[in-house]
Amino acid sequence: MRLSVLDQAPVTKGNTGVDALRKSEELAVLADELGYYRMWMAEHHGIGSVVSSAPEITAARLAAKTENIRIGTGGVMMMHYSPLKMAEVFKTLSAFSPGRIDFGVGRAPGGDGRAVYALSEGKRPEMDNMYEKYQIALQLINDETPEGRLFGSTPAVPDNVTLPEAWMLGSSGNSAIETAKMGVGYSFAQFFNGELSREILDDYRRNFKPSAFMEKPEINVCYMVTAAETREEAEYQAKPQDIAGLWLSQGRIEKSLTPEEAKNYPLTEMDKMKIQQRRPLHIVGSAKEVAEKLQAEQEMYGFDEAMIVSIPHAQETRLDVYKLLAKELLD
Repeated sequence: MRLSVLDQAPVTKGNTGVDALRKSEELAVLADELGYYRMWMAEHHGIGSVVSSAPEITAARLAAKTENIRIGTGGVMMMHYSPLKMAEVFKTLSAFSPGRIDFGVGRAPGGDGRAVYALSEGKRPEMDNMYEKYQIALQLINDETPEGRLFGSTPAVPDNVTLPEAWMLGSSGNSAIETAKMGVGYSFAQFFNGELSREILDDYRRNFKPSAFMEKPEINVCYMVTAAETREEAEYQAKPQDIAGLWLSQGRIEKSLTPEEAKNYPLTEMDKMKIQQRRPLHIVGSAKEVAEKLQAEQEMYGFDEAMIVSIPHAQETRLDVYKLLAKELLD
């Protein structure tokens, strides 16, 4: 099983957004050294607790700082961009780092209504043409001429670059078949709502049509993980994210607590029950337990690659999660 990284540039308590981006860079360098297969940056807007707002720019930095790991976006939120601009960006990235760039996209806004309104300059954003927009971007990246005057009259430059891998994100299964028909990889965000099923992935595999971007179906599944030497330590480090998830369900988006603050945070019985209900979205345990869980999930669903997002409070602890999992699954 391949092992990869998803990062959101989280801003933990006592840190700044600048700190978070530097720590993403540090994580990329470590993941490259450990043998992780790819690292993607998410796209979020208007959320102070995560600052990956320009993943394509961060990707350029990370690609320049690493040697072997694939670098990309998980994903560019298409509603905010022209197909031509997306094609130009990823062709440029691929020109600088041929064979190592991933063009991953999503159909969600990546922010609340205020952020969407600002990004669209007050206009009503188009939200029903995401597949068409993606298909046009793929044609432009592949030096093809799309139909119509709007995108058929201006080529995306530079031309003749090594094609990036192309991926579509999903979290409910709604996009699986359309993704397959376009001949691109399918990335399922299991940590969003835990709705992964064999049926979703089988639909994608059955309907896959080879393309210039991908010859055969490729699936990765993204999990939120907190791993440590012991289960007790993992639970201690995971509690801030448990509480952050509780807050999110209440409409509160704040920087997470420290583990010590979380340990002493007052929780009602209802709070504790809600945290337990959300726990399937967060794999917590010793590195061995987490590795066994990921291997069991792969056997159950048949995906090719596990992508790990981990957000402990301290950077050293976060890096240790990836080190421990690499030791269990990549050595």
